[in-house]
Parts: sequence; structure tokens; C-alpha cells
Amino acid sequence: MHIAVLADIHDNIWALERVLAEIARQPDVAALIFCGDFCAPFTLQQLAEGFSGPVHVVFGNNDGDQLLLSRVAGRFEQVTLHGFYAELEYGGRRLAVVHDPQIARRLAQSGQFDLVCHGHDHTARVERVGETLLANPGEVMGRFGRSSYGLYDTESGEFTLRNTGA
Repeated sequence: MHIAVLADIHDNIWALERVLAEIARQPDVAALIFCGDFCAPFTLQQLAEGFSGPVHVVFGNNDGDQLLLSRVAGRFEQVTLHGFYAELEYGGRRLAVVHDPQIARRLAQSGQFDLVCHGHDHTARVERVGETLLANPGEVMGRFGRSSYGLYDTESGEFTLRNTGA
């Protein structure tokens, strides 16, 4: 099974539309993780309407209206808003999700997870920290580079960075 991992949309709904279309063309994407910084609640709505499987969300530092984000999330059965931190399990793999890269690194160093995902610095990268993959899918926004996202394969344990067409 594959899990799509996104971060840092910053209200670029046009880039989000392209990313969601590309994810829809990928085989076997069972869930979506968002590592923070929607900015406006309407961006969460677009994400929820564009992906029908489970959507796991953590807050970023630019998600100011957390009450309205919570209300939007509550309108979609498949969306779980975890707050600032999430622990998940998919395909026997243990995952942690935060926005902040320093916290993510510490979680990866703990050795308790197969994958730790984060956003915040808009830099797409994957590295191994001990036995844990530490991954930043980059930015959907596309301001500081190409719009990107990640795909995590729970069977192989591999994380692949994908650039969108924009």
C-alpha cells in the first residue's frame, strides 16, 4: 500500500489541485498524510473533497484559525485532525507526523518509528536516521522550488519524492 505525504500548501489551491490529480493516478494510495501549513480552512476542505481515503492532518505554524480548521475537518468523515502530533500505523509500519523538523529529527533518533514525516522548511528530502526514514515531502505551494509530495510504500519501506508538473 502507498501513503501520499504532503506539506506546506499555503493556500496554493491550484498547486494542490495538480497534486491531488497526480495522486489519483498513482496505484494503491490508501491514505494521505498532511504535515501542516494549510493556512486557510478552505484549503483543508479542498484536500478533503479531493481525496476519499483516510486523511491524517497535523497543524503547522501557519494554521492560525485552528477552530475553523477543526470544524471543517469535522464535516468530513475520512479526515482526522490530530493536533500538533500524530502517531499512525499502516501496513505494520509505525509512523510519526509533525510539522517541525527539529522535533521530527528527535523522533527519528528515538528509533521508535519506521517513518517520521515533517514539513516547515519547504525542502524535499529523505534521509535515514538509524533504522528510521526521516522525510520532508517538500512544499505543495511551489514558492521556493518545484511543487512536490511524497509516496511511502509500506511494503518496501521506501519513500519516493515526486515533483508535480508545475
